[in-house]
Amino acid sequence: MSKPPKLIQSIERSAAILEIIAQEGGGARLQQIATVSGLGKTTAHNILQTLTQLGYVQRRPGDVRYHLGGRILNLARIVGDDSALRSLLRPTLETLARESGATAWLAVPSGDEATYLDIVEPTGETRPRPLRREPLEGSAVGLVFLAFVPGLGRRVLSTRTGALHTDILNQIEAVRIHGYALDLESYRPGQNGVAVPWRENGEVRASLCLTGPADLLPRHRLVRLAWVMMRHLERVRVQHY
Repeated sequence: MSKPPKLIQSIERSAAILEIIAQEGGGARLQQIATVSGLGKTTAHNILQTLTQLGYVQRRPGDVRYHLGGRILNLARIVGDDSALRSLLRPTLETLARESGATAWLAVPSGDEATYLDIVEPTGETRPRPLRREPLEGSAVGLVFLAFVPGLGRRVLSTRTGALHTDILNQIEAVRIHGYALDLESYRPGQNGVAVPWRENGEVRASLCLTGPADLLPRHRLVRLAWVMMRHLERVRVQHY
């Protein structure tokens, strides 16, 4: 009979804590986690701090509970529901592309990069999805994810030292304040863009973006389009949930 594998205690405890939070509906208090797991509060707290730094767990303002973080939700996305998300938001992409005369994009975070699930031209034509993923820093889509998905910034810095320089950090803070991200020829010369987040249960799961020639999409028009995009997404949210 084969010898049972040796379990690494810290990983076993971390997995147990994540399962407890999930079983409690996605949010649980420290005392509750410690009691159910059988761990001391200090041990449970230290593990939760590590999981928080890695993006697997997060705390929300005014809420003492620990919640599953964006990195867990990203893993769930990878294994199954991209098609559902694409189907849900395709009509909105088509409407925005047609009304704005710009190209509409739907993107999701994937590791420390962005992956595009759908691209619709102003004519309604669907562009083949690019096979490559793109870095987060610099693009409007990437700035949305860096601003609203916990742990992403640390992951970027762990793989690309110095990627988040002062200018990028200032842009991320502006996205947090305004709720949308602008790209003024910083990612591709001659192209401007605007991106807004799509949230499910309070978590940012995707970003919608409009891009086009800079003369078609000057800054003042991008700001107006940001609010139009958010209104469209709010209608989808109300109808869907």
